[in-house]
Amino acid sequence: MAKVDVFNLKREKVGELELADEVFAAEVKEHLFHEVVTAQLASRRAGTHAAKERSAVSGAKKKLYRQKGTGRARHGSLRAPIYVGGGRAHPPKPQDFGYRPPRRVRISALRGALSLFLREGRLIVVDDMELAEIKTKAIASVLDVLQAGKKTLVVDAKANETLRLSIRNIDGKLFLPPEGVNVYDLLRHDHLVVSKEAAKALEARCLGGESC
Repeated sequence: MAKVDVFNLKREKVGELELADEVFAAEVKEHLFHEVVTAQLASRRAGTHAAKERSAVSGAKKKLYRQKGTGRARHGSLRAPIYVGGGRAHPPKPQDFGYRPPRRVRISALRGALSLFLREGRLIVVDDMELAEIKTKAIASVLDVLQAGKKTLVVDAKANETLRLSIRNIDGKLFLPPEGVNVYDLLRHDHLVVSKEAAKALEARCLGGESC
C-alpha cells in the first residue's frame, strides 16, 4: 500500500493515507494515454460540417444544349461541380467521430495517470475541503498555501457546491467530482489536489472497474 501525507488547508500534516498500489503505483503506459485522450477529443467533435452535392443545390435540370453538333463539351446540368454554384463532388457530411476504447484500456490509463501524479510528487491529499462561504479569493489563497501550481485539478465530493462555485472563475483551476475525473483533464493540469474521501472514491472506482 502506498502511503501519502494528508494536509489541512494550511498545509500542516495531519496524518497519512494508505492508497492501493494497483491504482496509485501502477505502471505508466504513455501509449494508453494517447489512445484514451484521442478518443475523448474525438468524442467532443461536433461533426456538423456539411456541404451540398449536385442533387441538393438549386438550378435547372434541363440539358444545357444538344449533345452533338455544337463542338462543345457534353454537359447535362448546371448543377455539375464544374460550374459556379454547382454542387460539390464528394462533399463532407455530418458524422459522429466518437468512439470508446476498451474498458480495460480506459481503467489502465486512469490508473497510470494517477500513479504518475503520485510518483512525481504532484498529488496533494487534503483532509477536508469544506469552505465557510462561496468566495473565490478564499480558495485561491488556500491553493497558494498548498503550493498547487498554476494549473490545478481539484477533486472532492459532488455535493461540495461551495468549493465548486468558488473555484469556477479561477483561470487554470478546475473542479471535478471523483466520478468525473478523466485522463485528459488529469494530464492537462500540473497538480492534483484531492480530498481524503475523494481519493478513496477514486481508488474504489478504479478497483471496481467502473467506466472511466
